[in-house]
Formats: sequence, C-alpha cells, structure tokens
Amino acid sequence: MAIWTHDLEVKLSSTKVNGSARFVIEGEGANTIFKVDDLGDIYAWKTLDREEKSIYHLQAQIFDKKTNKQLEPTSEFEIKLNDINDNAPRFTHNIYNGSVIEMSKPGTRVLQVIAVDPDDSSVSGHAKVTYSIIKGGENFRIDLDTGIITSSNVLDREQQKSYELVVRAKDMPGYEGGFSSTASVIITLEDINDNVATFTKKQYTISVLEDRPIGSEAGMLQIEDKDEPQNTNPMFSFVKQDYSGLFNIVSDNITKNAVIVLKQLLDYEKVKTYTMEVEVTEITTVPPGKRDPQVNTRAMVFLNVLDVDEPPVFQRPSYFFSIFENASLGTHVGSVFAEDPDEAQKIVRYSINGGNVLTVNRDSGSIKTSNNLDREMNAWHNVTITAVEDGPGGKESTVSVFLKVLDINDNSPELDYEYDLFVCANARPGKVIQTIAASDKDEMTNGQKLSFYLDHAHSNFSLVDNHDNTANITLKQGGFNPDEKKTYFLPVVISDNGRPQLVSTYTLEIVVCGCDANAEAEPYSCRGAYAQTGVSVHALTAILLCILAILVITLLIVMRRKFKKDSLVTLGKSAGEIHEQLVSYDEEGGGEMDTNGYDVSVLNSVRRSSMRPRPEAQPGPCLYATVQKPAAKGDMAVMIEVKKDEADHDRDGIPYDTLHIYGYEGSESLAGSLSSLESASSDSDQDYDFLNDWGPRFKTLAELYGVDGAENGYEY
Repeated sequence: MAIWTHDLEVKLSSTKVNGSARFVIEGEGANTIFKVDDLGDIYAWKTLDREEKSIYHLQAQIFDKKTNKQLEPTSEFEIKLNDINDNAPRFTHNIYNGSVIEMSKPGTRVLQVIAVDPDDSSVSGHAKVTYSIIKGGENFRIDLDTGIITSSNVLDREQQKSYELVVRAKDMPGYEGGFSSTASVIITLEDINDNVATFTKKQYTISVLEDRPIGSEAGMLQIEDKDEPQNTNPMFSFVKQDYSGLFNIVSDNITKNAVIVLKQLLDYEKVKTYTMEVEVTEITTVPPGKRDPQVNTRAMVFLNVLDVDEPPVFQRPSYFFSIFENASLGTHVGSVFAEDPDEAQKIVRYSINGGNVLTVNRDSGSIKTSNNLDREMNAWHNVTITAVEDGPGGKESTVSVFLKVLDINDNSPELDYEYDLFVCANARPGKVIQTIAASDKDEMTNGQKLSFYLDHAHSNFSLVDNHDNTANITLKQGGFNPDEKKTYFLPVVISDNGRPQLVSTYTLEIVVCGCDANAEAEPYSCRGAYAQTGVSVHALTAILLCILAILVITLLIVMRRKFKKDSLVTLGKSAGEIHEQLVSYDEEGGGEMDTNGYDVSVLNSVRRSSMRPRPEAQPGPCLYATVQKPAAKGDMAVMIEVKKDEADHDRDGIPYDTLHIYGYEGSESLAGSLSSLESASSDSDQDYDFLNDWGPRFKTLAELYGVDGAENGYEY
C-alpha cells in the first residue's frame, strides 16, 4: 500500500484496489479528526493546530467489502503538520519591575525582558523575536535580540524617582507582516546619599522655661534632605564654642532634625536670651558640579529663657551649728537666709519643723533655743526650716539644720556595777578581792582618765588605781576570824579631771566569810549565804498561767458532767413515751402474742427480777387515759369515737396514732376475753407444760405459764 501527501491532501493507494475494496485507518485522530473514503483519500474534519500537536501516528488497512478479508498487510504512516505564522510572541510577565542606583554610569544594566513565540523555529522567521521600546525610551535602550534594558543617561532620583517603559516583542524580523505583543516595565531609582542636609530657615527663635531639668530638650531646628531617611546622616555643631558648656546639639534619631539639649540649668534672672550660630555637615557622594552653593548649612538661633515663679533659695544647701548644753533658754544659735530668685523679690517667711528645742524667727530666720539641752540625752538635733514666699500661692523650699550640743562637765563619775564583795577569812595579804570600773556620762576626750582613791586609809584593805578607769581592791592585812562573819565598809572616791572637777564617793561593803582550806578558791558558799532569793517576774507569770489553765479545765469538766446528768434525767422521763411501754396494768392486753401493742419481754423481766417494785407502778396519774366503757353496748364505732374524743381533749397524754387499749370486746364477738391477765390471776390448776413441746414460737407463752412461774407464785 502506498501513501503520499501533498500540502493538505493525503492519499492511500494499492494495487488491490477494485470496486469491492475499502480502506480503514486507525490510530491518533482516526475517524474523528481524519477520515478516509473508498478511493483512499484522507480528509481532515477538524481544524488542526501545530502548536497543540504537530504529528499524528496512524495505521492503514484495506479489506474486501464482500468477504471482509484483509487484502494487504497493515501499513503505518504519520501525518505531520506544516507550521504557519499564526502566533504572536508572549512575554513571561505582563509587568516587569526593575531598579538601578541613581547617578549610575550610562550603559548600566537594569533588567531583561523575555518573550517566547510558540511557532516552529525551524521555519525561517516564524519564532524569531526582536525587542524594541515604543514608550519612555529617552533614558533607556533595549537590546534588539536579547531584551536587556540598560540606562542611556545619568539619572537623579531627586529629579524623578521612577520611569515607566512599554516594550514590544515582534516575530518575522525584516518583514512588514508578523505578530507582536507588548509589556510594561517600571524602573525605580535607588537612593544614595548624594544630597547635603540643610536648614529650612536661616534663623530660628525658640523659647524654654528656666526650670527645665538638665538633659531635657530646649528646642528643635528643622532640616531638609532630599535623600531617603536612611541616607540622611547630618552632624551639628556650634560655629563658636561659647555655649558648648551650656548646650549640646545632637541629631534626632527619627526625624534627623537638630535638637538643642541643656547641659546646665538656666536662670532667667541671670541671662534672658542666648544667641548662637549652628552648622550642619554631612559626608555625601555628591558629584562635581551638583552641589548647590545656595544651601543653608548655617543658621542663627535665638534662645529665649522664660521666667518661672521659683521657690526661695537658701544661701547654703544645709546649716551646721553648735551650742553648749548649759545654754539658757533663748540663746541665739545661728541664722538661715533665703531669698526669692525672681524679679518680684517677694518677702520670705520662715518656719521650723521637727523637735521642740529650737525656734526660728519668721521674719529674720534667727534660730534660738526654746528648751533645755542635755548632751547626755541627745547630742544632735536635726530640724527642717521652711522658707515660704509671702502671699497667696507662694512657693516654698526647705533646708536641713544640724545642731550639735557641746559637752560641759556636769556629770560625776559612776560605778559601772553594784558590786557584792566577799573575802575569805584565811585569804593572804595582797589578794585582789575585786576590780571595780567606773565611767562618766560626759564626753571623755583623749587623755582624760578617772582617778580612784580611798577617802581615808583602811587597816585591812587598799585601793590601787589602774589608770584605765578601773581600780583593784586588795587585801592589805588578813587574820579574820572564820567563825565570825563581819562586814567592813570601804569608802571609795572617784574623780574626773574636768573643769570643774567632779567627785563621787561610794561605800562598798566587804563581807568576811569562811572558806575551804584553799583560800585562793572563789568563796561560793559565802556568796550563796548572802545571795538574795526571790522569784522572777517571768516565773511568776508562768505559775499564774498554769493555775488559770487548771481552773478553766476543772470548770469545763463540772459543766460537762452536769449537762450529761440533765440529759439522762430528761431521757428517763421520756423513756415511757419513746418506747411506748406499759405504764399501768388496769386494762386488758392484746394477748400473749400481741407484741405490737405491748412488749411482753418487760413482763418476763419483771418475773425474773424478784418482784421489785417499778417506778411506773407507783401510785400516780396514768400516762394513758383511763378507759371508759360506754354505758350501753353498741358498735365498735362508738367506742372508737369516744377514744378519739378523749385523746383530743387530753393535754397530758401522748397522741393516739393507733389504739393500744382493748377494754371493749365488741357486741358481736362470740368468744370471751382473751386477756392473759385474767387467766393468770385465776386459781386454775391447769398444766401448761405441754407448751414447751409446741416449738420456739410458744416459748414465751410457756415461760409465762410454766410450772416455774406457778411455783414461784408470780402474778401478772
């Protein structure tokens, strides 16, 4: 089978073709896109697009129409579509964004645009794309074949920040026909620090209150810089350094403006206006010829200090005075002075706070004593003086005043302790009995010592001054009688070396007592004999607390027992009501097996308890109302109504929830009374021993009517 094609025609041919032959095709697009007739001509029944599919693979067969027998082997063939220029180039993006640093040299690459033509590239010109700028190409150019866009001039961001281009991609270069498409290109210039920061004005006037603290902002000078904030790095300085010690000028972190900061406090009364010249500088990459000679890199600043009503100011931050402790009342100590720093020069009044030993004159500030001073009680006095401007709403300030009380020799020396002195009867001469110490409340300067001596010489004891405010009492002569406890009195004189000199005299008692053979040992037995006995306050308090605790516990125990006893008495009184036991036996019971109305175990317990009288059996009012039988026998309903009426009007009896009294048998009963009380009280000699043989259910009845009961003579 032969296959040939010509442009839009595909034909199948075979030597076996006759009037009874037919062609059949199979494969891609067979019988849908492509169909074959009996003559072998293949036709396309749909529009073909090479860009979607360029080659179709098929198989051809020939059959006999009558016998449906294949006349030749299957032949494979393919249909290849020839390209035509039916597609325009397509850009990869509709909008391209690029950037370039300002002031770059011409020819600097910005970005590349790309367009793709889906037509067959093997066909000349169908897929060949060329590029061109059709809008905004004054400062840029594009490569015809690659689509690379470059700058053609030096660009300044401060003049124009961005540019918008329109580029075109066209196929079939060199031909007037063909297809084309366009895309937008936005080019942004990146900023560099190529502009100098300048002041917006040639002079600035700012005002600041005189009470602004150090480190605070006094004023701000606005600047301008065409560059972006990240490329604005101004530096400020004073042209003349006259005010560099009073002010500092820095750059604000956010706005980059100049900020004048206080380095010292301002005083309107001293300087009201400051005039200074400031300068701004910046390191830039300004190309030659671009710098504007008319920019303001210097400016004059006029800083006006505004007056503030300030509090009075003391001449000193604090005052220190001293005075002797024997100064009389009203003695002048010193003076404080404060004045109004404002131009108004208001009158200042003084007052004192703290303590009651000093007073201040409200007009002059003179300080005097108002109480007696005692250095030994308080050597320093600290007070606060307040100065207030005269008039409504006057400002005030305070100052501390320290007063030192100077010492005079007005206190005599004193012994540090109360000494209990003992000496052994067999002690040897030279024995140190006690070292005594003394002190003086007055101020003891270096070199001042206390002196010790005896008022008059003693035959048995001596006093040795140690020249360190202590002295030793020693035994001069012994030979005491050990059996005789004797007391010696030693007059000790202590003096200071102040002016005037003060003297104190103490009479010390020395007790002689017997000791062991070792006289050098401490005479504890002697000390114990003369030791005072007593009970301390803490021990006495503990004893009283213990006694109080015992009393409280005893009271609680007594109250508990009394409460328990009252509870038992109340329980005993209401026992009959709680358990609903038999209280009186002047009525019939319900029979031996009636355990609901009466507890027969109580009767049994009485039988075994030697007939001791029960409290309930004593004469007295019955808890239950006495049964009153109706005069004439009638229905049981009449009996019930009578009992109900009695229960309703009986205030002492318990409520009748159920009837426990069976005093009336009823008119229709053929049997007689079933009461066991009546049968037990009779003289019947009937033997009830057979009840023991009837089983446990009759055990109670057997115990009540048994032989033992008859022999013991119990009656119920």
